[in-house]
Parts: sequence; C-alpha cells; structure tokens
Amino acid sequence: MSEQIIEINLNNLDEKYEFDKIAKQASGAVMYRQGKAVLIAAVAVDEKAVDEDFLPLTVQYMERSYAAAKIPGGFIKRETKPGDFETLTSRIVDRSLRPLFPKGFHYPVTISVMVVSADSEVDMQVAALHAANAALYVSDISVQRSIAAVRVGKIDEKLVINPTLSQQDESVLDLLVVGSEKDIIMIEMRTMASEKIDDIEVDMIDPMMGGMPLILEHQECNELNNDDLVEAIALAGNAIEEASMTFEKEFAPLMREGLGLELAEEKVDETLYTYIEDNYREAVEKAIAHMAKSERSTELKKIRANIMAALEAEGKEASKEVVSKVLEKYKATIVRAMILEKGMRADGRGLDEVRPITIETNILPSVHGSCLFTRGQTQALVTATLGDKKDAQMFELITDKNTQSENFMVHYNFPGYSVGDAKFIGAPGRRELGHGNLAKRALEPVLPLGYDGTIRLVSEILESNGSSSMATICGGALALRAAEVEMVELVAGIAMGLVTDGQKYAVLTDIMGLEDHDGDMDFKIAGTRKGITALQMDIKLGGIDLSILKDALEKAAKGKEHILDLMEEAEQNMAASQALPSTEFFSVHPGKIADIIGKAGATIRDIIEKFEVSIDLDRDKGGVKLSGHDKEKVAAAKEHIEKIANAPLKKQMSYEVGKSYQGKVKRIVDFGVFVEMPDGFDALLHISKVAKERVNDLHERYHEGDDITVVVMEQKGKKVELATPEYLA
Repeated sequence: MSEQIIEINLNNLDEKYEFDKIAKQASGAVMYRQGKAVLIAAVAVDEKAVDEDFLPLTVQYMERSYAAAKIPGGFIKRETKPGDFETLTSRIVDRSLRPLFPKGFHYPVTISVMVVSADSEVDMQVAALHAANAALYVSDISVQRSIAAVRVGKIDEKLVINPTLSQQDESVLDLLVVGSEKDIIMIEMRTMASEKIDDIEVDMIDPMMGGMPLILEHQECNELNNDDLVEAIALAGNAIEEASMTFEKEFAPLMREGLGLELAEEKVDETLYTYIEDNYREAVEKAIAHMAKSERSTELKKIRANIMAALEAEGKEASKEVVSKVLEKYKATIVRAMILEKGMRADGRGLDEVRPITIETNILPSVHGSCLFTRGQTQALVTATLGDKKDAQMFELITDKNTQSENFMVHYNFPGYSVGDAKFIGAPGRRELGHGNLAKRALEPVLPLGYDGTIRLVSEILESNGSSSMATICGGALALRAAEVEMVELVAGIAMGLVTDGQKYAVLTDIMGLEDHDGDMDFKIAGTRKGITALQMDIKLGGIDLSILKDALEKAAKGKEHILDLMEEAEQNMAASQALPSTEFFSVHPGKIADIIGKAGATIRDIIEKFEVSIDLDRDKGGVKLSGHDKEKVAAAKEHIEKIANAPLKKQMSYEVGKSYQGKVKRIVDFGVFVEMPDGFDALLHISKVAKERVNDLHERYHEGDDITVVVMEQKGKKVELATPEYLA
C-alpha cells in the first residue's frame, strides 16, 4: 500500500499524519508532524493472551536527544533512564488509551511514541496522545473509538484552546482534557501563581516616591472556582467531540484488517452467583466490612476457599478463577447496592463524611519540618528539607535548549508494607512519580514566587487505604509550614468517587480503596479555601454529565473545608522546629558589596569560616542572604557585615609623587607588602623597592599591623606603587 497523508487543522493545531510509510511490520504505526515536531508512534500486540483478568498494556514515550540537535550529557553518550517528563507523559497516554480497549481483551500490547524532531512551541503531551491514538486506531487490534486531547489555558482572563508552549508560560491555568466524542475519559488540571497589582486608591501616596502613586503587589494563586472549571471542561469537551469524530472519519479508511482476537468471556456463571448469594451473603458482608479497613484484605480468599470446599463436597465442579470472578462480581454488587439503595458505605460512614483525621507536626527532631497526617487507614509521613540554589534538581526538556532547575521537589514513596505486602522497596515507578507530581502541582501555587532556595518534600506512605496522594498534599502543606516556609495559603486534598446505575448516582467523599475499585470515577481535588489548585480525574464509565461533575465539585469543596479546619487547628498548636537553619535577609548599599567580598574574596571567605555561614550576595540591589545552623553565629555574621557596610565610603586620595606618607602593614606576601594608606586603600610595596640590597625574607623586617613610612613612586588610577626611604636614599 502506498503512503497515505492526512492533514487535520482543528482546535488551533495543524497536524499531519503519514500512514504506511514507517514501521510497516508493527500492528499499526504513524509518522506525526506538527510544526517542526515529528513523532513516530507504533503499536505491537502479542497474539497469545495472558491468563490474568487484566489488560497488559505498556506505553513508552521517549525523547531522543538528536531531536533537538543535542548529544546526551553525562558520561554515557546515549539515552538511558527516561526523565520524569517522559515517564509522566507515558502515564497520561496509558490512562487515556486504556479505556478504548474492549472488555475481555487480555493480549499484551505495547505502544511506543518516539520524538525524533522537536519544536519549542509544540505541546509534546498533546502530540504524543494524538500520535499514539492514530497508530492504535488504524492497527489490526480493531479498536473502534478514537480519543482527542485538548489543553486549555487562561491568558488575560480568556480561555485559550491548545496554547503554544510560549503562551503556556503566560497562562495561569493548565487544564488537559482527553475524551472520545461526548465522553470525557481523563482530566488533569493545575493553576499557576502570578503577581497581581492591587487597585490603587487616589489618596495612597508614597512620600518616598516623590508623590507618585503607591503600587501594591501580592501573589495570586489563581485558584479556579467550580463554575469556571466546569465552563473550561465544557469548552474542552466540545472541542474533543469535533476532533475525535474527525479522526474517526479520516482514519477509518486506513484501518488494517483485524486479527480476530478472541475476547475473554465476560459472562458470569448465574448459577454460581445465585449459590453464593443464597449461602454466603452474610460472610461477604463481613468481608466487605473488613476490606473497608485495608486495601489488602484476605477475607474474600477465605470465602473462596470455603465455597470451593463446599462445592467439592456436593460433587460440583468450579475452577478457582471462576469462583474468584463470580465472588468479586457479587461483592461489587453488594457494595454498590449499599451505596445507591441504602446510602450506606462499607465502613458505616455517610456518603459525604470524611474519615477521622489526626495530625502531628515536627515529630522528627533533626528534620527542618515534618508532619504525620493520618486519615482513616491512610497515613503519610511528610518531611520538608530546605536548601540553597545549588541543591536544585537540574533537568532538560526536549523543547528547551537551556538546562532548567527545579527548586521545588515532591518525592512520593509507596512501600509494600503500607498495604501489608511483603515486597522489596525499589526505585519509584510511574505511580509514585504520578502521585508526587500531582502533589507538587497542588502545592506549587502557594509557595512564594521567586523563592531564593530549594525545597524538597518527601512523603513516606506508612499505611494506605484510599488516596495517599491527597494525604501527601495535606501533610506536605503542614510540613512546609512546620519548616517556616512563607506559604500564601494552606492546601488540602480530597479524593471523591462516583457510583451510578445510569438512573441514580451517588457522590462519595473521601473514598477508600474498596470504593475506588468498585466505583465509576476516581476524582482527586486539591486547593485552598478560595478554590482549586490541582485536579486529576479518571472516569471508568463512558462519560460524565456536567451537572454530576458540579455536584461532585461542591461536595469536594465541603470536604476540603473540613480538612482545612483541622489543618489550621494543628498549625496553631505547632511547635517550632529545632533543626531549622537560621536565615537572615537584609540589604546594604550596593557600593559596599565589593568591601564585603574583599580582595580576591578574602573578606567573605573569612566571614564564612569564622561564623560558619553561607552567604549569597546581590551585587545590583545590595541584597544579602545569610544562612547557618547556629542562630547566634548568623546574627554575629550579620552584625559583622553591617559594620563593614556602615563604614564610611572610602574615597581614594591623589598622592604627590615623591612625597612620604604614613601607612600600616596590612599583609605580607612573597613578592612584597600590602600597605594600608591614609585613605584606607591598599598599595603595594614591592620587595625590590624595600632596600638597595637584596631582601630574602620580608617577615624579618615587617609584621602585620606595623606602622611604616613609604614614598609614593607612581599613581595610575587606583594602583599606587611605593618604595621605602631606605631604598631611595
């Protein structure tokens, strides 16, 4: 088949799809172009199904250095471990495409997306989603639906569809929505902080500014309220519907002949289902109550063993897999019926009730800031560590030629023991990176803009039964406050769920693992009292009505308010950390910065060594930042620097050549003596000008602090050459 090119211009994107040109032995492939960006997406399927009841889908998004005309940095000159952006993008593509596969599809599938040419204006996540979608849709797997992705920004109070990367830098909103026709599949959202100039009153005059109006600035977190969020999602939904239907229409003629893969039987053994319902209802209800307390519950396995033994005694046959499947189905039915029909939850809570919360802060004496946040059976120990600029994480993006620095890091760890699993603790996986990234996006808008240092939050999940990422956000906000970081607002996070039978629905506040597993939606929302700073949603059913979404947002806001009340109470009772470094910010005259540094850095080195502090100087503004572990030494260093800065500004004299002056020996070196002259500046008495005869050791003649008579031989600007009267005699 000859090459097929399809061009689609929609939603501010000019895209070109080239089929039957590359990777022809793959199940489906496409070369995708947008601007200068070129991506290759390929799909491969193993026609041997796995025995497990799940879809073994692997998505890899990879950026090649040559795509930006770069050679990989470091010792190994080839691409190795994927960066965080690559891993997070792989996760987004996976979450978006997984719902397209039919039930019962248990064949291993790999979707590879490779960036082979970069463009500094192209949104690589949207490009990767569209490239992977096209390759999958035309593949011989016979996926019947197409997805489309839309990113929404907010620039100058206006919503913008699919902004370029430079436009995204100006946006205060980052909303990524993925869907298929009318159905929304996935949402990710965050806000970005900005400086806002307050309205200026006529009578607000700053006398220091010569009568000019006083300009007041403050940081805006740009939280989104519920109505604005629904409006933005609705806008994205309309764009997605048009795009996904266009994709299906344009790509359909290029679909390969299907492999005819058999789907695993999804039918439930009704006889066995009735048998379990008649004989084990009470046992299953007790198991559900137990599962409400732990994500890893073995109660259903015990019931399964009892059922297997009973069936065998009655001469009936049923495999372990069939019994497990039917039992799981019956359990889910009970859980959903309790919620929809009785308004009851497995742990006895009301639908909008948050589990009990306990908070302890600064429980680790040698840590800058710490918080143990426990909500129900979910527990996170979050620590905050403060560092300076050099502690920032260096990273590169394929769309940016310059290396960037990440000065706010959130690292999330999920050990097996948190759910009772005996599992080796290894490197963080995609889930850990995704949860840490969500927490970072939620907290970043409330951190002070232009923070002059580095912050690292680490969340150790000690126990998990529902939304440990939201516990990370709550614990992280308080750990930051415990470390005395000047946040604009506290941020709380809450996980919401949805159960619906198509007619009735129930929104669940603060879902646990059982409800996440058996529900229809996983909806994580975080923000301040003013609104939402971050959101993540995965919808398991076809789509979600915007009225239901609005209901969920309103209930989430109430739950968030309740958690913030408890967090503020904990903050009021917070003990000061004993491990915090002392930091002083102050200003001196910019002309004094050179005096603080000293010749060849001698003065500043002496201060650092004597007072055991680190010093950052702003030459242009005269800013001084002092940091150290001993508050008394930091205070003493500040006093010492201010003494240097407050000394009268020295003005160099014009000396008369040949005239004698009184000076003081400041420093003795091998080649001469530095003499402090009457104007306070140093001049050099070279060893050759000390005496007519050869001088081997200046220390035999002079000591630091000695008074000395010198004669000015020459003055060129600030450079003054000296000699002794003895030399000139």
